[in-house]
Amino acid sequence: MTPPNKPIALTRFLIEAQRAGHITADLRLLIEVVARACKAISHAVNRGALGGVLGDAGTGNIQGEAQKKLDVLSNEILIEANEWGGHLAGFASEEEDDFVEVPNAYPKGRYLLLFDPLDGSSNIDVNISVGTIFSVLQCADGIDKLEARHFLQPGSKQVAAGYTTYGPSTMLVLTVGHGTHAFTLDRELGSFLLTQRDMKIPEDTKEFAINMSNQRHWFPPMQKYVAELLEGKTGPRGKDFNMRWVASMVADVHRILTRGGIFIYPRDRREPDKPGKLRLMYEANPMSFIVEQAGGAATDGMRRIMDIQPDKLHQRVAVFLGSKNEVEVATRYHREAGGP
Repeated sequence: MTPPNKPIALTRFLIEAQRAGHITADLRLLIEVVARACKAISHAVNRGALGGVLGDAGTGNIQGEAQKKLDVLSNEILIEANEWGGHLAGFASEEEDDFVEVPNAYPKGRYLLLFDPLDGSSNIDVNISVGTIFSVLQCADGIDKLEARHFLQPGSKQVAAGYTTYGPSTMLVLTVGHGTHAFTLDRELGSFLLTQRDMKIPEDTKEFAINMSNQRHWFPPMQKYVAELLEGKTGPRGKDFNMRWVASMVADVHRILTRGGIFIYPRDRREPDKPGKLRLMYEANPMSFIVEQAGGAATDGMRRIMDIQPDKLHQRVAVFLGSKNEVEVATRYHREAGGP
């Protein structure tokens, strides 16, 4: 067994996980393919203006959001890397209208891959950290024709999840259900190396991440919760809180994994018929899996995110995740008020 904290390569880490019975050989190979695709995305992001990939693509995704050139490129990189390997039955992307079945020309595997190819893309042109988020589900046996309903599994069914953050260094954070682990890309070797094993989020925190510009749209439980945080030591919470907001979920969650905090994207009055802004399948579920495996918690303000039964691929959800005790406090405010 490899000594703790030794900087081993991702491939070796996954082989050891396979030998321990935590993952299958096909899942190991799938994660390696995703990691290689993320290295290619990292290169494109780091090239920036030199690669001619900044700015709008002139297209929109199914959510009606303008796509950046790097959104489109990252999506293409992930699809092209994964469609032919024989590990997948199909995949779904935040940037695609519908799921994509592996073409008949290629062998089909037993897994389903869901991903947000470039989270936080509004930050690309100003050189702030962005990232890739992915989730892996098992596909039921004996399926002749893949359908959207085969993807609609609660987050508790995930067999792996991860994200890559493209910042001062490129880091891959991964869970296969046995802790959360961080790997840093060594550009000289071209390999992700294990740099932090069994990440743990502090249970208590004095830091929160939220877009305060939306405050006027929040519902009463959210207004009350944040108002009490801002009262600091003289308020009912009895301590001063700091606010941090990058507007890139990957960057904000990575900070919380590293030093604690709570990330919140609540439901609000702008679109009261929608339960939130973030996507359950591509963002909330994988991040919740990662955070829970690091000792944190994740809810939609009322219930555990990974217990939610999805009813559509692009379903939205409110998100409260991070330090366990603080998530419980924020969730209690909403439960006591009966939502939303």
